[in-house]
Amino acid sequence: MRYRDYLIRRLLYTIPALIGLSMLIFVIARVMPGDPARLALGPEASEEQVQKLREELGLNLPIHLQYIRYMRGVLQGRLGASLYTNRDVVIDLKEYFPATFELVTVAMILSVVVGVPLGIISAVRRDQWEDHVTRIFALSGVSMPRFWIGILFQLVLAYHLGLLPTTGRIAPDIPPPTSITGMYLVDSLITGNLVAFKSCLVHIIMPAVTLALSPIAQLMRVVRASMIEQMRKGYILAARANGMPENLLVYKYMLKNAFIAALTIIGLLYGFFLGGAFVVETVFSWPGMARYGVRAFIYKDFNALIGVVLVIAVAYAVINILVDIAYGLLDPRIRLGAEARET
Repeated sequence: MRYRDYLIRRLLYTIPALIGLSMLIFVIARVMPGDPARLALGPEASEEQVQKLREELGLNLPIHLQYIRYMRGVLQGRLGASLYTNRDVVIDLKEYFPATFELVTVAMILSVVVGVPLGIISAVRRDQWEDHVTRIFALSGVSMPRFWIGILFQLVLAYHLGLLPTTGRIAPDIPPPTSITGMYLVDSLITGNLVAFKSCLVHIIMPAVTLALSPIAQLMRVVRASMIEQMRKGYILAARANGMPENLLVYKYMLKNAFIAALTIIGLLYGFFLGGAFVVETVFSWPGMARYGVRAFIYKDFNALIGVVLVIAVAYAVINILVDIAYGLLDPRIRLGAEARET
């Protein structure tokens, strides 16, 4: 099997997965308790007004016809109108998604930059004090709830020490940078607005660290286990016996093979980040897509809710495809066509 065919197959596998997910979330959004039309119009609206809105939204149609009608709009680039904002959901997502993407990207970078080195240190210094400290940190990071960590950071770092701001993306007295990508850190760098960049950076530290603590611990544990497994391999023992420098052995050979397992976790962590962002954005009043999704759930804004889930699903699928591409770069058996996955 060629590497290109492998990637094409992986891409094709994502299509039925996305269709199945869209059907599932559509049905769940429709069977949730409450009438979206009544919630949109309020308790003072008459029954005739509610019924008219239900007909406009197509809620009086059988659910399979509602799904076909909705997917026809999705293929045309329309996700329907939000009952809360009275705007097209596509416009809302364009406004809110960059903030979530920025937060998730910073948290992902933190997870890799911190988690991988800690995993290497823990493996190389196995059963020594460095290993014990990193394992305690990993256990703490996995077990502590994100909302509790966020509130703790706000109380200690913001309220008592006054080191960081508690909420928002930028200081109220600083205008946002000129919108190019919608990500404040990137836009402020592109436009050379260092004042806005500094404010955005200090605002993103606490939510990004809160979101990244548990993934750092998970990634560290995976890297540690993979590195220890590589240490037992024959090629490592032979290279060490031949006098190869330890740093070269660890970072060029062992880490490359151990990182294949970590890549799988990184792909899964991106979906974890998007899911965890719902809690973190609520705690820190971060104006992103996840907070928009929470509001959509509360108001039974099914168009917005389905749109948020579809965006997360597409982003998750894209990340996993990129992970599969990285597999081929790290593992020659995939790149050269060895059917290792099918044996």
